[in-house]
Amino acid sequence: MTLKTSSVKPTIPSRILIIKLRHHGDMLLVTPVVHALKERYPDAEIDVLLYEETRSMLSAYGEIHHIYAIDRRWKKQGVRFQISQEWQLLSQLRQKRYDLVLNLADQWRSAIITRFTGAPQRIGFAFPKRNHPLWRACHSDLVSTDNHDGLHTVEQNLSILAPLGIDTRTAPATMAYTPEDWQFCQSLLPENAGRFVVVQPTSRWFFKCWREERMAEVIRALTDAGHHVVITSGPDEKERRMVDAILSACQSDKTLTLAGRLTLRQLAALIDHASLFIGVDSVPMHMAAALQTPLIALFGPSKLMFWHPWQAKGEVIWAGDYGQLPDPDDIDTRTSERYLDLISASVVIDAAKRLLHE
Repeated sequence: MTLKTSSVKPTIPSRILIIKLRHHGDMLLVTPVVHALKERYPDAEIDVLLYEETRSMLSAYGEIHHIYAIDRRWKKQGVRFQISQEWQLLSQLRQKRYDLVLNLADQWRSAIITRFTGAPQRIGFAFPKRNHPLWRACHSDLVSTDNHDGLHTVEQNLSILAPLGIDTRTAPATMAYTPEDWQFCQSLLPENAGRFVVVQPTSRWFFKCWREERMAEVIRALTDAGHHVVITSGPDEKERRMVDAILSACQSDKTLTLAGRLTLRQLAALIDHASLFIGVDSVPMHMAAALQTPLIALFGPSKLMFWHPWQAKGEVIWAGDYGQLPDPDDIDTRTSERYLDLISASVVIDAAKRLLHE
């Protein structure tokens, strides 16, 4: 449902800008919008504006013509430097003379940038918290968010295309990487690795993680069955300590850790060549789903409607099926509570056996 409709006569856009200023996983879930636009307008140049630290999620995706970025480190170099960089960015965007801008973000900054581009058609969302004349003035079209509580994040993003009448029913998420990314991974894998399982036990929020002993039990079951297991994590020291604890409980010559050693694109290449991915609610889980690698996704008190793996092959195991969970909105993200402990290791082992023999 569109709340505000442009009086601009629709034309076939040749230059399109998508704005999304969020986290890594959010950027991956923007790719269905890019795909749907490219299907409808195959000759259009599609650019994206994002935060610099999330660039790697989209940098190898061939459907994107150019990536512009806001670097949040600019402000550390002083107000004058930050203003200079942001003005330079705004000038570049305005010079592109976009025909269409899609603002998927909810920040005032994104709305002002949308307006500053001067694009004749500027579509955004009618977020209730942005019910303000200035927000409306920044956009030529506003799409209702009234039904977003019942939609996956991908479906929420795709709903911004409603004023364009674009069919979005088959728009997939895409995680792209380069041949060099896979070559780097191959250089780290043992020659006899063959088919392997990737296990990502960590998240930047530890309340989303499983007890180390449970994950170690699953890994032991996999290696005892003859599977090679590659354990991955982010570079954060706390995540690497968690991996060390898991490794100490499941020592095997069929277990390899690449924790903290891979870029996100290299991790994507590794996951794409795996026979199975096992992980918690995190960016790598969304990558596995986009890459169509069979997966087991472990969820605790997260909003499953919004964040379950999109178009995934495999199984989602939700701790709420095995006991009481708090409301996701009530979670203290600094807690040391491990809500996934409601899930037994045997449940995950059984799921892995099913998927590895399909």
